[in-house]
Amino acid sequence: MSMTALRKLGSSDLEVFPLALGGNVFGWTADETQSFEVLDAYAAAGGNFLDTADSYSAWIDGNKGGESETIIGWGSPRSSEVESGGG
Repeated sequence: MSMTALRKLGSSDLEVFPLALGGNVFGWTADETQSFEVLDAYAAAGGNFLDTADSYSAWIDGNKGGESETIIGWGSPRSSEVESGGG
């Protein structure tokens, strides 16, 4: 099996890239532009498995939590492009 072949997730019908992309740096050590570059490269490689949590950068002064989700864009046109493989 190749490194880029999707794999079933447990007993579900979901198929995911074998390497999850951690979003903990989005909105913290990676700004929006850098984050989009990483997300675009991951999607271009076939990635579809993101790890994120609204508490990742909540402890950083000036952050409130949810920065990574804001950059990923859950619910935005950009997120549907990534979900569909459109980058």
